[in-house]
Amino acid sequence: MSPSAPCPGGRSWAAHAGETLSRAGHRSGAARAVVVQMLDASACCLSAQEVVDRSRAAQHPIGVASAYRVLEQLHSLHLVRRIDLGDGLARYEALSPDGERHHHVVCVECGRVVPFEDHRLESALSAASAPPGFSLIEHDVVLRGRCAHCSRDLLLPPAQAVSPA
Repeated sequence: MSPSAPCPGGRSWAAHAGETLSRAGHRSGAARAVVVQMLDASACCLSAQEVVDRSRAAQHPIGVASAYRVLEQLHSLHLVRRIDLGDGLARYEALSPDGERHHHVVCVECGRVVPFEDHRLESALSAASAPPGFSLIEHDVVLRGRCAHCSRDLLLPPAQAVSPA
């Protein structure tokens, strides 16, 4: 979901999440507001630690336990999806109520994660039939490769290669 993408009725994802949490009986609090704000402003998935780091940079620090607690509340209410990119780190991203989604490409060298959309891929995946005995609920596509920065470094002699910032 793109940052601050409007939800049905023109509301932001953050407003939609706040209303859903309130209806479910969850109290509002500073940590919840910060996590929702960080997810709403992000174009892609974030780990709990990334949420904490961004909250500190924005001068609204929260703890890792608070971040995980809010992320799990959001996940239990189907407001975010948990993403596993194969590195053992859970990441979360806002789910659009209209079903809009993207997939991810991960750099195998530096770990950079970039969202991408491919409507032909999405159509093909939607048309795919599930094996007998299964009903498809969701799917994830994670592509792996080298980002432009890391690909460039592979072509340079070792003394000239620069680590990603």
